[in-house]
Amino acid sequence: MKTATASKRFIPHSLLEDVLAIVTGTLLVSLGVALFNQAGLLTGGTAGLAFLLHYTTGWSFGTVFFLINLPFYWLAWKRMGWRFTLKTFCAVALVSVFSSLHPRLLHLTTITALTPFYVALTGGLMMGVGFIVLFRHQASLGGINILALYMQEKHGIRAGKLQMGVDFIIVLASLAVVTPMALLASVLGAFALNLAISLNHRPGRYMAM
Repeated sequence: MKTATASKRFIPHSLLEDVLAIVTGTLLVSLGVALFNQAGLLTGGTAGLAFLLHYTTGWSFGTVFFLINLPFYWLAWKRMGWRFTLKTFCAVALVSVFSSLHPRLLHLTTITALTPFYVALTGGLMMGVGFIVLFRHQASLGGINILALYMQEKHGIRAGKLQMGVDFIIVLASLAVVTPMALLASVLGAFALNLAISLNHRPGRYMAM
C-alpha cells in the first residue's frame, strides 16, 4: 500500500531545473536544425514550414520560425495553461536565436554522398531527444507540438505518432524545393526524430511532471 502511494507522488521541477532543461533541449534541437540547414535537408512541423520559407525566400530560419509560431500560442494558452505557454514561448525564442548562432561556430567542411543521411539520422535523433527534454518540463516548440501534446493529453493519441504523420506530409510536399536525395534523407530524419519521441514519451510511461 505504501509502495503504491509513494509511486503516485511526484516532486515538481524547480525553476532552476526548468531553466536548465529548456536551455539544454533548445540547444539540442537548434543544433540538429543547423546541421539540417547546412546539409540542405528539411524536417516536419512548424520547423519544416520555416525551412521551406527559408529555402525559397532566403529569409533567416530563426526569424521565420519565431513568426510562424505566434498564432499557436492562443491554443497553448487556452488549452495548456499560462505556464506551458510561457515556457514554450521561451523555447521557441531560444531555438530561433541558437539556430542563427550555430552556423557561425560549426560548419560541415566535407560533404559526401552519405553526409545527408548521416546528418538526417544523427540530427533527427538529437532533435528528438531535445523535444523529450522540453516535453518533460511542460514545454514544447509550438505549432504542431502544441497540437500533438494536446491530443495526447485529452484523447490519448501518442504525440510521436501524430507528429510523424504530419511531418511526412510536410516533407513530401517539399519535393519542389529539395532534390530527391535530400528528400529521402529528410524522411529518414523525420522518422528518427519521431521514433525517439514515440518510444520515450508515452501516456502512462516516462511522463515526468
